[in-house]
Amino acid sequence: MKIASWNVNSIRSRLPRLLEYLAAARPDALCLQELKCVDEAFPKAELAAAGYRAAFFGQPTYNGIAILAREEPADVQRGLQDGVEDPQARLLGATVGGVRIFSVYAPNGQGVGSAAYTYKLEWYWRLKRFLEIHRPASGLFAVCGDFNVAPEDRDVYSPKLWEGRTMATAAERERFAALLEAGLVDSFRIHHPETGRYSWWDYRAGCFARNFGLRIDHVLLSRELAARCTAADVDRDFRKGKTPSDHAPVWAECPAAPQA
Repeated sequence: MKIASWNVNSIRSRLPRLLEYLAAARPDALCLQELKCVDEAFPKAELAAAGYRAAFFGQPTYNGIAILAREEPADVQRGLQDGVEDPQARLLGATVGGVRIFSVYAPNGQGVGSAAYTYKLEWYWRLKRFLEIHRPASGLFAVCGDFNVAPEDRDVYSPKLWEGRTMATAAERERFAALLEAGLVDSFRIHHPETGRYSWWDYRAGCFARNFGLRIDHVLLSRELAARCTAADVDRDFRKGKTPSDHAPVWAECPAAPQA
């Protein structure tokens, strides 16, 4: 099973590129973030023509997440469901091929010390509690998306420059590490210990051409799925082209059953 994730930074603007990716990569499930459209504007027909069904949780102008799959996503959940009044569309869960998949779009956090930064740290604790409650009995689940955290210095092109800045602060990294300690594995790091591999590059100052990036998009696998993971990577080429997203897709490959 190939599970992928991509912050498309507006599904309507990126739809042609998304359809190209589906045809080229053929993921069994693709988590999307930052749809920037309401549910009524989601391109269901175009995706169905490409062979994909969708569960989605839209929001006008900002946020929004989806899960695309070759089969109809089942048992769809929207939001963290913890009783907190929160209008931001940042989590969607569904079952695909017997695996429980969560597409997440973590808050950016803006500036350290801001209200948005506080919200981000609190949201991470809420996500951890949600996963503890909703972890499937099978143990087969994946949490995929734009986490807006570079977990380690090797996930940042210039650790010195980014020290103390949003997406690389100690508090954010602690929240991300807490997810892993609760039973998740960073699929990329199973196969790639090296630095210099990123998933996001700022549009400005030629950052992509200079590889001035951060690895903030992740496919986190339950330990049961991680034991099966045979490959994981970043599809960097899909950051190229006309009007690209500022993110590249990330993916992990997990066979349907443990190998002998």
